[in-house]
Amino acid sequence: KLTHIMYKANVNCSVLKEYLQFLMEHDLVEERTVGKKRVVYAITQRGITVLKYFRELKQVLPIVEESRNRTPIPY
Repeated sequence: KLTHIMYKANVNCSVLKEYLQFLMEHDLVEERTVGKKRVVYAITQRGITVLKYFRELKQVLPIVEESRNRTPIPY
């Protein structure tokens, strides 16, 4: 539900709607109607794949940052 996502993500409704629109336009999230009126948002298979790659990249980035922060040894 929109309100659940809003509180979990700590963003206001208008910002969340922009984010969800972006995610839906890129086929990362889809809007589903459950029952007569209830609307829920679900991650797509493409979204799962992107999230997987993002997590892998996140593991590699600290190594890159660590090497950037090293002071060069003067010779």
